[in-house]
Amino acid sequence: MDQPLLSIIMPCYNEAATLPLILEKVEAIDIDKEIIAVDDHSSDHTLELLQAAVARNPRITIVSHPTNRGKGAAVRSGLAHARGKITIIQDADLEYDPNDYYALVKPIVDGRVDVVFGSRFLGSHTGMYFWNAVGNKSLTFLTNFLFNCWISDMETCYKVMRTEIIRNLNLESNDFRLEPEITAKVLKRGYRILEVPISYIGRTYEEGKKMKPSQGFYAIAALFYYRLFN
Repeated sequence: MDQPLLSIIMPCYNEAATLPLILEKVEAIDIDKEIIAVDDHSSDHTLELLQAAVARNPRITIVSHPTNRGKGAAVRSGLAHARGKITIIQDADLEYDPNDYYALVKPIVDGRVDVVFGSRFLGSHTGMYFWNAVGNKSLTFLTNFLFNCWISDMETCYKVMRTEIIRNLNLESNDFRLEPEITAKVLKRGYRILEVPISYIGRTYEEGKKMKPSQGFYAIAALFYYRLFN
């Protein structure tokens, strides 16, 4: 099989309610791609839905965790199977729109940069909680301060880069500390981050949102750790 342009790593944990639609949206994108879905030991029908998707689309690969290990571990498991020239991380909910792939991938394909982040704060967005927005802004400010950069959305899911770059970051986080880890390591290695506006429709905790405000403290610790020690 030829090398695809894009590897899409999709961590999945109890996403049966949104999984069929997000897969449909991703599959509809007119980019040569592969989808690597990682079931992080879901207790709902996520794995069965993924197996049904593979039956109709051989360019979907399933990785299944025997225990729940977290988003970071899921991304690392998916990355081990990535064959594409470029890798993007796609949450299995419907907060992010795969139609933004075209704008995210183009600067890398054109050879302008090697790393692109999709910024929710530069594009259209709705449904974000006030304190989550404040937390995101604070973490991004700390990132800019520690790494002498200027970005608007460190916590964005849409982190896109050449596959060899993300693979060489030697990621180690198992949970949501993955986001500051990727950002810190990219910046410490001297890569410039180009931000592209993306759309964002946040879901509520009742709808299954998993990011908790308390996780911001872990992100702060991770930023200092990767700035000072790693």
